[in-house]
Amino acid sequence: MIILTSYTKKLWKITKCPECTSDNLVEDYDRGEVICQACGLVINENVMNRGPEWRAFTKEERESRGRVGIPISYSMHDKGLSTVIDRINRDAYGKQLPISTRLEMLRLRKWQIRTRVHSSIDRNLAQAMAELDRLTDNLHIPSQVKERAAVIYRKALDSGLVRGRSIAAIAAAALYAACRATETPRTLKEVAAASSVKRKDVARCYRLLLRELNIKMPVEDPVRCVSKIASKVRIPIKTQRTAIKILGEAKKRGVVSGKDPMGLAAAALYVACVLDDVKKTQKEIAEVANVTEVTVRNRYKGLKESLKLNI
Repeated sequence: MIILTSYTKKLWKITKCPECTSDNLVEDYDRGEVICQACGLVINENVMNRGPEWRAFTKEERESRGRVGIPISYSMHDKGLSTVIDRINRDAYGKQLPISTRLEMLRLRKWQIRTRVHSSIDRNLAQAMAELDRLTDNLHIPSQVKERAAVIYRKALDSGLVRGRSIAAIAAAALYAACRATETPRTLKEVAAASSVKRKDVARCYRLLLRELNIKMPVEDPVRCVSKIASKVRIPIKTQRTAIKILGEAKKRGVVSGKDPMGLAAAALYVACVLDDVKKTQKEIAEVANVTEVTVRNRYKGLKESLKLNI
């Protein structure tokens, strides 16, 4: 326990040199002094070093010697703050524990697991976060998007929106809302396919979250969907750049407003394949983009007429 005296508190509040009023102060941790670089006045000669008492020269040493835990994560039902009793059943020297101690640790482990999910809210969060883990693994979604989805779900739970509704549906809707908010190219159809809930139910819960939580969604950019489709169909980088240029020109002329971004990206890729003489059919691109061939054909005609392409 550190007791702060009035003199120490005054020293901590000093931000300027009392001699020359300069704010260029430097702390010398080796000598324990605070020195003014302008006039050389030693303001304090008993500075406490608040850093670690150990040294580390590599990243591995720093990670092994650090004694702090993992940062707080909203994607864990207890935010990662609760303790876990492991099943090693060995002491600090690696020796096997006696049978009486093992039985005692088994009872402690059982009660520790029960206390982690004690209330109905904790059980709800545990089930929802497990569903979010499964969805993000299947859809290959980054961790920061997963954290955003967990925050949205927690807000929905605090607002009473989960009561009487499917936990899986609200979790899928929160994940889709996080993807839309961060402009991660994942469609509602993909999220519903990875979930055990129908697309209609996920869409209904998504609209509920937008309405009740006042979430403002940015307009999805079809340019972000180009690389996702092209990587699966194996379209060259040069053709992808051509498709991005086509979409950029279509934006200037106001053709993309109100259109499905995946359909526009698929049509722009097909136009770029025709211009660069890349042998890809509308059916191949439409299957990867999860749209119909009719959509690709209609968007292709619209781009061709608006941009006056000579194909």
